[in-house]
Amino acid sequence: MAFVEDFKKFAFKGNVVDLAVGVIIGGAFGKIVTKLVDDLVMPVVGLALPGGDWKNAAIVLKHATDPKDKDVAILWGDFLGAVLDFAVIALVLFILVSKVMAAAEQKLSKPKAEEAPKTKDCPFCFEAIPVKATRCKACTSELKAA
Repeated sequence: MAFVEDFKKFAFKGNVVDLAVGVIIGGAFGKIVTKLVDDLVMPVVGLALPGGDWKNAAIVLKHATDPKDKDVAILWGDFLGAVLDFAVIALVLFILVSKVMAAAEQKLSKPKAEEAPKTKDCPFCFEAIPVKATRCKACTSELKAA
């Protein structure tokens, strides 16, 4: 029974649940970015390239020795599409993370209200004394009330 209890503690710890939520949201976000690239960015890139359907572009290598063997295709268009997907995902994540981190830093670095000083310097001997003191403890000079 100790194994089951230990597993429950592990599985329902805050960090594990947060990680699971992050992975699920990351997967959904990846689908959105992939669609953004496939449906919006790639058609524009396809217009710029001659031939249009560049994601299916390949270099076909034929066997010189045996014509019955299947041809080998190097799918450079598909690879280029994956690289562009990665670049767009990295750019979007950079923008999001930098904005979130900047907001978090701004929230953490808000200036706190300054506290009133608790001590002051004696004008005669420059010893630190409490603000409410009317006589210096070091030189016994009389001070003006605060």
